[in-house]
Amino acid sequence: MFAAQAIESTDKPAFYNDLAAQLKALLEGERDSIANAANTAALIYQMVPDLNWAGFYFLQSDEELVLGPFQGKPACVRIAVGKGVCGAAVDLGMSMLVKDVHEFEGHIACDADSRSELVVLLRDNDGIFGVLDLDSPLPGRFDKEDQAGIEKLAAIYVAASAFEPD
Repeated sequence: MFAAQAIESTDKPAFYNDLAAQLKALLEGERDSIANAANTAALIYQMVPDLNWAGFYFLQSDEELVLGPFQGKPACVRIAVGKGVCGAAVDLGMSMLVKDVHEFEGHIACDADSRSELVVLLRDNDGIFGVLDLDSPLPGRFDKEDQAGIEKLAAIYVAASAFEPD
């Protein structure tokens, strides 16, 4: 049975390295992408301070993201590619770090308490297939070290998961 271990580090790269090791251990031996997304979201939500939402959106088509496993308040179910921070990340093909969502034109307010957002892409050999999205009630909560750390966690999730039936 897996149990998350508290990480006693104020050094963000060290924190994310420890969290990455825990995520690898949590996902080890499991290939189901939905189960892995659920556990990844739960671990991130439990361990990363000052979050009010952590979860996944998956491309349903070239034009729409659909809600996947998450932790936090109920969320928007469908997001058009190009709309909001998640849709913009997919449209631009890059992670998005938004220090104040109220200053992001076209932000979709699924939770009015969210003030900052970090969205990283999920990619496999076929390209982008979704995003990992984190929200915080604190403006400026995320920085480049958080982005690098969450991108590493997203890569662990992708590597651990099978996206086609065996």
